[in-house]
Parts: sequence; structure tokens; C-alpha cells
Amino acid sequence: MNSLKHKIIINKINQLRKQKNAIILAHYYQEPEIQDIADFIGDSLALAQKAVQVNADIIILAGVYFMAETAKIINPSKKVLIPDINAGCSLAASCPPDKFKMFKSAHPDHIVVSYVNTSAEIKALTDIVCTSSNAVQIIQSLPKDQKIIFAPDKNLGNYINNLTNRNMILWDGACHVHEEFSLEKLIDLKKQYPEAKIIAHPECKKPILLVSDFIGSTSHLLNFVQKSNADIFIVVTESGIIHQMKKSNPSKTFIPAPPIDSTCGCNDCNYMKLITLNKIYSCLEDESPEIIMDNELIASASKSIFRMLDISKQLGI
Repeated sequence: MNSLKHKIIINKINQLRKQKNAIILAHYYQEPEIQDIADFIGDSLALAQKAVQVNADIIILAGVYFMAETAKIINPSKKVLIPDINAGCSLAASCPPDKFKMFKSAHPDHIVVSYVNTSAEIKALTDIVCTSSNAVQIIQSLPKDQKIIFAPDKNLGNYINNLTNRNMILWDGACHVHEEFSLEKLIDLKKQYPEAKIIAHPECKKPILLVSDFIGSTSHLLNFVQKSNADIFIVVTESGIIHQMKKSNPSKTFIPAPPIDSTCGCNDCNYMKLITLNKIYSCLEDESPEIIMDNELIASASKSIFRMLDISKQLGI
């Protein structure tokens, strides 16, 4: 999009959101131009926390479908829009509700802690939702003898098990972005930039985490970069986060870790990148696609989300 068209579409979006009392919530993995026009930007936990506080009539969720669902569950009286209804999530798709219900039934003495990257139906089968920002603390807040099913991300689950010395039963799911990072290429990058710090998201496979200097959620990675004395970072998560890293640390260098099957030097979430400025304008103008959910499902799914928010508040997260 050329600069003139870019300015025109942003002006139209600004006029419409003021006219309709709308707010744009965006995830860190969105394109830079979308991050820059958002009223609020954050990771999954921050977006959920912000959604509770929203006074606007319309919420536009510039992210993926489960995030928009979560915003609707938290604010059932609000109109929640997602600019592209096809903006799904490979991790959420890896946990079908019918199969997970059977899995849960096979372990009746376990409680369910599910990652926020799940459908509303999975959240309705969940006792406590978590995000990568609060997962470790939430598990640690539970009695040590509490039997737990953790879904759907096996990599995050393994990471938590190792940190907390738990033996949670893990659902076999994964994020296609974080599964695809190449250990071999990452090691080669480290040889080229020996002074660089490798920072990784806990959804990555264990071998990637073992060679990382720091592991954390998107917000934790941002905080680490801000406080670190290092000048070069190899970033092992979705490349959208690098925009905020550069904005906060213009003198530092950020290198996206490469995936296994590409030489582009990046690893993007195709679903996140479906959202565009034009789609944001269209959905705001038409007030569609709208997230429509059954009231019973909202009530069932909300319990696990609000339990997460309550625990996070108690723990000061």
C-alpha cells in the first residue's frame, strides 16, 4: 500500500471508530501498520485483561478467532468484530472439542488447565484458562498433589512440567509457527553472531529452548530485551513482535530465527497476517464479521477465563 492510500485508509478508520465508539485491540503478531493504529496492543493475557475494561460499543479484535471469542465471552453485551473470519489458529485447531471431551472423561480425577489458544468449546470444558505469561504461576498456585490435564500445547506443557516438577498429562497439540523453527539454522545463526542472545517462546520444541538464553511469553520477551545489556538478539517466535522490540530499542539489532523449510529468515503466522488495514476498515464500516455465540456457551466458557483473571490479579500478574 502506497503512503497516500495508507493515510487515506487510516483516516477513514479513525473517523469510523470515533463515530461508532469502537476500539481496536491488536496482538503483537499483527503487521506493524496495524499495531501502530491500535488503541491497545498486547499478548493474549493483556488482551483478555483489557477486554474486561472496555467501555466502547464495538470491539475490533485484530488477531485470531479465539482471541475475538475470548473478548466476546468477557463482554457478551458488546459487539465484537474480527476483520477476517478465517483468521484461525493451528494450535486451537489441534484440539477438537469432541475428542478432548473423551480425553477428559478418561481422567475424571484431573482438573483441566487449558491454554487460551483454544476454542470456546474447549474453554467450557476447562477449569482454568492460562496464557504463556501466567501459565507457570497458575500451575504453581495449585496443590502439588493436584492431578492436571494441560491442553493443548505439548511444548508449553513440557516446559511447565520441567519448571514446576509436575507430571501433568498433556494433550498432543502444537503451534505450527513455533514447531517449525530449525535448530540447525539457529545454531548456524549463533555462530555468525556469537554475541547475540537467543530468546524463545515456550511453545517452541525442547531442543530450541535448551539452546536459548531466555524463554518467555511475548510480553516477557519484550521486557527482557528492554532490560538486557545485549545489543543483538535472535528472536525465536512469530516475527511480528520484532516491530515493538525495534520501537522500544532502536539501537539494538533483532534477527528472526528461520524455520525448517524456508530461507526467508522469518516465521510468520499465516492466520495473523490475514488481517489488513482494508479489512479492518470494511469490518468497521459493515460491522461484520461479528462474533455470535450461544449464551449457554458464553456462560460455560467464561468461568475458566474469569478464574484465570482472578488468579492473575491475586498473584499480581
